[in-house]
Amino acid sequence: MRTLLMADPVRYPRMTTQEIRDTFLVDGLFHAGALHMAYVDLDRAVVGMAAPLEMPLELPASAELRANYFTERRELGALNIGGAGVIHVGGSSYSLENLDVLYIGRGNADVRFESASAKTPAIFYLLSYPAHASYPVTLVRKSEAQPSDLGSVKNCNRRTIYKYIHLAGAKSCQLVMGVTELHEGSAWNTMPAHTHMRRSEVYLYFDVADDARVFHLMGPPQETRHLVLENRDVVVSPGWSIHAGMGTQAYRFCWGMGGENQDYADMDLAPIETMR
Repeated sequence: MRTLLMADPVRYPRMTTQEIRDTFLVDGLFHAGALHMAYVDLDRAVVGMAAPLEMPLELPASAELRANYFTERRELGALNIGGAGVIHVGGSSYSLENLDVLYIGRGNADVRFESASAKTPAIFYLLSYPAHASYPVTLVRKSEAQPSDLGSVKNCNRRTIYKYIHLAGAKSCQLVMGVTELHEGSAWNTMPAHTHMRRSEVYLYFDVADDARVFHLMGPPQETRHLVLENRDVVVSPGWSIHAGMGTQAYRFCWGMGGENQDYADMDLAPIETMR
């Protein structure tokens, strides 16, 4: 497990493109037949990707966690962005189709990831935060996620937001998690932009075509920069940073948050005319 150390808004304006990528970008998580994770010092988040083939993959308790097992003091959200798969939690098994999510609460010592078929393998995106309370394992299918349609064709940002783990959905200690799907012909997400100092946010961009890219905007509203991202790249957004993006084609992204509250609407708007 690698470790990412976040920069503050004082150091950030002086960073080169490569320094920004090294600090806020988590790439290279996907490896067929393997599980890779990264530890982020911001809110002590862990992001990862499990891509099982013929054999199941066990969720390890990496040395960085100083724990007997991964969820000893943590909760975990797992989004399937691949083919059909199964997540085994203790003596129970949960079948996940594409875009289904499984919430795994604190205290589950045995977690394993498996593909239904190695020819069309599952790919599980993992997001975890520390938890001070335990909540039950909950499977949320895409058809059960709470959808909201936002944006318009005129503004190139017509999109559907699916909420999985949130106050009115699967219960958690602090994890909030969902998926945004851009409609064909739309490119912008989360614009007008916002910040929320009470929570950090992590974006996974996926279903990005091989010949496409997403330009992810970040930084304070008056001091923005961008990262050019590929399929299955992850970017970490501190509370002081906006998090918005524009793709060369439509795409999906998973948004996940942890911090002081779980109020999805708790945000400080950054009107577009004030941004720089």
